[in-house]
Amino acid sequence: MPAEESVPAGTSPPTAAPPAPLAGWVAATVTFLSSAAVLVMEIVGLRLIAPYVGVTLQTSTAVIGFALAAIALGAWTGGAAADRIDPRRLIAPLMVAGGALVIAVLPLVRFTGSLVGGADAGAVLLLAAVAVVVPAALLSAVPPMVVKLQLSDLEETGAVVGRLSGIGTLGAIAATFVTGFLLIAILPSSVVLVGTGVVTVAVGVALGILLQRGSGYGRAPVALVVLAVVGAGLAAVAPTPCEEETAYHCARVVADPERDSGRVLLLDTLRHSYVDLADPTHLEFEYVRAIASVTDAAFPAGAAISALHVGGGGLTLPRYLAEVRPGTRSLVVEVDPGVVAIDREQLALETSDELQVRVADGRVGLADEPGGGARPRHRGRLRRAVRAVAAHHPGGAAAGRPGAGRRRRLRGQPDRQPAAGVRARGARDAARGVRARGGAGPGADPHR
Repeated sequence: MPAEESVPAGTSPPTAAPPAPLAGWVAATVTFLSSAAVLVMEIVGLRLIAPYVGVTLQTSTAVIGFALAAIALGAWTGGAAADRIDPRRLIAPLMVAGGALVIAVLPLVRFTGSLVGGADAGAVLLLAAVAVVVPAALLSAVPPMVVKLQLSDLEETGAVVGRLSGIGTLGAIAATFVTGFLLIAILPSSVVLVGTGVVTVAVGVALGILLQRGSGYGRAPVALVVLAVVGAGLAAVAPTPCEEETAYHCARVVADPERDSGRVLLLDTLRHSYVDLADPTHLEFEYVRAIASVTDAAFPAGAAISALHVGGGGLTLPRYLAEVRPGTRSLVVEVDPGVVAIDREQLALETSDELQVRVADGRVGLADEPGGGARPRHRGRLRRAVRAVAAHHPGGAAAGRPGAGRRRRLRGQPDRQPAAGVRARGARDAARGVRARGGAGPGADPHR
């Protein structure tokens, strides 16, 4: 029987070698992707819950707050776990689990949203938590584990931590700009979310195979891959309130049960426009009737006018003017091309030389008009620009709903200030600078 080697007095027993670090490019890729996925979730999460609780300061605060809380929780617990367990055992399973739950968030939010009634604070907090907390926490635990693996030399601690922290931040920045400016504009949020989850799962599986070959650790459990597949399947069948997801809204058109030809355009949770397909003179919302009354008071009955509409919605007012004032020329500036497409497909919009639609920000449209001046930078200047355009034309009049932004903020609704500029053709004695006050119908958005 071989004798045991004795340890010389005054010396410590040998310790296990530290885990082998990841290749530099692997560590950078994993850190970049895990951080980017969290920011994609944060941005898309707001779009996911908007159809159920609206887009308000509360919803933005809840999503951002829960995302930050998840990042803090994940980083803290991930770092603590890395000190007790070989990170090679955890990184790949965490990425696969996080990616699978990114996919599962979509059906979870939709099923939960269909059960939650109203846009009270409790509903907002619940949906925001469902949308981001668990997957964001799991993915945020990955970077500190990567840092632990890469710290093979204490002399380079600052460089390693700083480099990987910077790479993670760059991933978050890249995800923010690419998602906000590109992905949301060309893809539905559901596709963006599922795609992010699939990429994260795929990288996690590949990392698990790589670590398995090198150390025997890190294989991703099959159950987590199955979870990703099930989540994708549920995402395909989960109920959705959207007929179409535009670059700005979850949009749908519903029929008025009390009026066969009536149609309501809903964007997220708000009734934006009411269009009567058979009778363009039917104005359902009070604020639209108020604006129409300005044209009746300012210009001779039946006289053709030239109108600039800042914000289109269902184009209720341009249709009305075309009907009661034949020959009227209306230019509608609408920022959302998806809304214009819905108008054409479901609300029987037909453009012509007399009714033109321009897809652009309303402030840009005003700046291009005679008298519009420089592009207004906020809604107070937008209203002044509308009045300036109207005043530039003899007999011009401006109509809108002043003060609506303040009232809607008190109700927790999105701050959207409507504005409509009307300029007369041949209405020599018309009043100039007329402004109308009018309340919208219940749940209506006075922007339209």
